[in-house]
Amino acid sequence: MKFRPCVDIHNGKVKQIVGGSLRDEGGFAKDNFVSDLDGAYYGELYKSRGLSGGHIIILNPVGSEYYEADCEQARLALSAYPQGFQLGGGINDQNAESFLEMGASQVIVTSFVFKDGQLNEENLGKMVSAVGKDRLVLDLSCRKRDGRYYIVTDRWQKFTDVEVNEQTIKQLQGFCAELLIHGVDSEGRQSGIERELVSLMARCCEIPATYAGGISEMEEIDEIERLGLGKIDFTVGSALDIFGGKLSFETICQTFCRNYWGKPF
Repeated sequence: MKFRPCVDIHNGKVKQIVGGSLRDEGGFAKDNFVSDLDGAYYGELYKSRGLSGGHIIILNPVGSEYYEADCEQARLALSAYPQGFQLGGGINDQNAESFLEMGASQVIVTSFVFKDGQLNEENLGKMVSAVGKDRLVLDLSCRKRDGRYYIVTDRWQKFTDVEVNEQTIKQLQGFCAELLIHGVDSEGRQSGIERELVSLMARCCEIPATYAGGISEMEEIDEIERLGLGKIDFTVGSALDIFGGKLSFETICQTFCRNYWGKPF
């Protein structure tokens, strides 16, 4: 189990938001933390701690007045730590290569593949053709509806009809290198992990997979290790002290990063 760091970018700033609060209109989101530091700072920080496989997520849509500013923050992070991050947010078969050339190790895709509420197999094929399976991460971020998890798209605003279950996971993991799954209703709320989702991932994921959502204390990370059978990686955002929370970033690095160098920053 590894700690996967994150850089979430919204309205041209590195920030942490409440997951279900995004609205495209006016670039609205309920903020937990807005950093005065740029993407380069976080790229350098994660590199200095030997953390790899983290993700950059651009939270404004393509065409937004903030999109280019978001991309600039992503570029700064990738310049500081080339190949240190996966990158998602508005990725499709036409622009994916440009982000790989910018320094992303892999691209993360949701909305382009799950279009109009369904799995679009043609678009999935386009993504695999554009970047190759080894450079593609599928984001199956989901919310509960009627007691079941369904993939949500367009910055977590729209429900699809694609249920996150054993069949879906086993089908899709054959087309990508990794899976990223946010429990959206817990994301940014520090309200506790979605245990059912972690257990499902442990049963079904046969490729590297990362869980995100709701972590507020070290005991919950221990629970992910137990429920995830030691094979599900995790992301912590709002709860970290580097994002205004109470969990020690340094402690998590020391505990879960084999390459931790312990250098002051």
